[in-house]
Amino acid sequence: MLTVDFERMPLQPGATVLDLGCGAGRHSRGTRRLPGVAIAALDLGEKEVRDTAANLRDCDEIGEAAGGSLPDAGPWASIRGSAYEIPFADESFDCVIASEVLEHLFEDGHALREIKRVLRPGGMLAVSVPREGPERICWMLSQEYHEAAGGHVRVYQKEALRKLLVEQGYQIVDQHFAHALHSPFWWMRCAIGPTNETALPVKLYHGLLVWDLMARPWITRTIEGLLNPLIGKSLVFYAVKP
Repeated sequence: MLTVDFERMPLQPGATVLDLGCGAGRHSRGTRRLPGVAIAALDLGEKEVRDTAANLRDCDEIGEAAGGSLPDAGPWASIRGSAYEIPFADESFDCVIASEVLEHLFEDGHALREIKRVLRPGGMLAVSVPREGPERICWMLSQEYHEAAGGHVRVYQKEALRKLLVEQGYQIVDQHFAHALHSPFWWMRCAIGPTNETALPVKLYHGLLVWDLMARPWITRTIEGLLNPLIGKSLVFYAVKP
C-alpha cells in the first residue's frame, strides 16, 4: 500500500531516492521496481531497517527489481539514522520520500532542513502526514492512540503544513489525499482499543483492506477515489527544492 504516487514524481533512470523513516520498506520496494532508480532507506529503528532490507532482498530475488545502483553502495542500502542528522552528503538525492514521518517528530522544521540539504537543486520532496479531520477523530476516540510511545505528537492542518514547507524553502507543485478506506478502520480501532487486533469487526475490516490491497478491484478503487477528498486518511504534498 503506497501513500506517495510515483506517477506524480519525475523519476527517470539514474535518479536516486531516499526513503526517510522507511518503516517496513513499502515505498522502498515500490521505488526498487522503477527502471534505473536507486533507493536508500533510512530509519531510526533497528527492526525497521532489518525489515526493509528483507523486503528489498525479496524484491530482488523474485525478479521485481528494476532499479539502478547507489554510488559506492551497491543496488540499494538500508541503514539506521536520524531525520535530524541524515548520514548522507549534501545534494545526494533527486527525491526524498517522508511518508507518515513528520507527525512523529518534535522538531519537524529541523528535519525538513536536513531533507533540503541532501536534495539536489530541482529535487523533489514527497511528504505525507495524517489528515487533520480523520486524525482528530482518532484522538477524540482514544487517548491511548495519541499517547503511545513514539506516536503522533501533533495534528497537522493542511494550510499549516503548506506554510511550513514554503517557509523551509520548498516550492509546492502538487497535492492529494489518500487511503479513505483506512479512516473508518482506524476509527473502529480507536473506539475498540488501538492495540486490540482480535475484535471481530477489526479482523473483518482488516481482511477487507488486505483483499483490496492484493486484488485492487475496480469497485473499491472507485469508491476510495470518490471518498479521498472527503475522508482520505493521508494528506500528501509534493514540493521541489529550487
